[in-house]
Amino acid sequence: MDALGFNTFEEQDKVLVGMSGGVDSSVTVRILQEQGFAVQGAVIRFSPAHDAAVESAKATGAKLGVPVHVIDAQEEFEQEVITPFCQSYCAGRTPNPCILCNPAVKFRLLLRKADELGCKFIATGHYARVEVCSDGQNRLCTADSAARDQSYMLYRLPQEVLSRLILPLGNFEKDDVREIARDIELACADAPDSMEICFIPDGEYAAFIRARGFTPKNGRFIGPDGEDLGPHAGVDHYTVGQRKGLGIAAGRPLFVKAILPDGNIQLAESGGEYASRMTVADIATPDGAPLADGDYRVKVRSAAKAVPCQVCGNPDGTLTVIFPEPVRAPAPGQSAVFYRGGFVFGGGFIHSAE
Repeated sequence: MDALGFNTFEEQDKVLVGMSGGVDSSVTVRILQEQGFAVQGAVIRFSPAHDAAVESAKATGAKLGVPVHVIDAQEEFEQEVITPFCQSYCAGRTPNPCILCNPAVKFRLLLRKADELGCKFIATGHYARVEVCSDGQNRLCTADSAARDQSYMLYRLPQEVLSRLILPLGNFEKDDVREIARDIELACADAPDSMEICFIPDGEYAAFIRARGFTPKNGRFIGPDGEDLGPHAGVDHYTVGQRKGLGIAAGRPLFVKAILPDGNIQLAESGGEYASRMTVADIATPDGAPLADGDYRVKVRSAAKAVPCQVCGNPDGTLTVIFPEPVRAPAPGQSAVFYRGGFVFGGGFIHSAE
């Protein structure tokens, strides 16, 4: 083990680190330097909102003595992430843009740049791990830090990425990462974690979507007993499970139970937002094979705890997922990610819940 307590690779080689200017990717550079890798950095400019991140990554590279390559990805990001994000919200679904971006843009472009530079490996500052299993497949594993685990966000990465991916922070706690950053006097050591979608830093999703010319569905709030509770502001303002910001006076707490195809929003009283089963579509697995039927633990959103479930494949390629105990607000458009023993076995997009 090296000075940072991390197992070294048998073959020290060139590695390209995806940098964001934040503390996690910056410390990833330092860890790999300590291991003896020949490190280069790459920062992706996804949109004008990322200009500050680009400059921060370049400054970190200068501090740590690594070259930082800037990759412009505005066209790919617009096509693969922003447009589907807006379309999904307008249809009453709740997308996770990072899950769209990781396989289609971020990691694809990192691998392309790594090949150009002759780098055998790529690395990022995600809190997860990659292990080679007995069947020879590379699989994502949960991080040692349950609070920071980001395996959910990476579940759609294929073998071609996983076989070359190093995730040094899978064995670290966030406090340890910040301490390393302080020790090497990085400016980002105590920078707060980003909580918003990277291309909508003010968090105003609806304003962003409408400014781009998209027209979300309008409709009415429908109460638990079928009563008309008045018009809503457009489906892009709401998500399944939401209880704040509904703008109605019903005399009792109500939640968004479902966003209906016609644009109406079905509300429910407390408890009515729970589901006992759901359908999951567009399945991705590490090896590309169908997800086997059986018992798993599943996360229905990034911050949720993994809970037991039973999975059964359907003839149309979707999965039926049954929960022994009802789960709160699985939202169509979000991802369901399936685990066994800390390993990611696959996942897909939630199509419907009941």
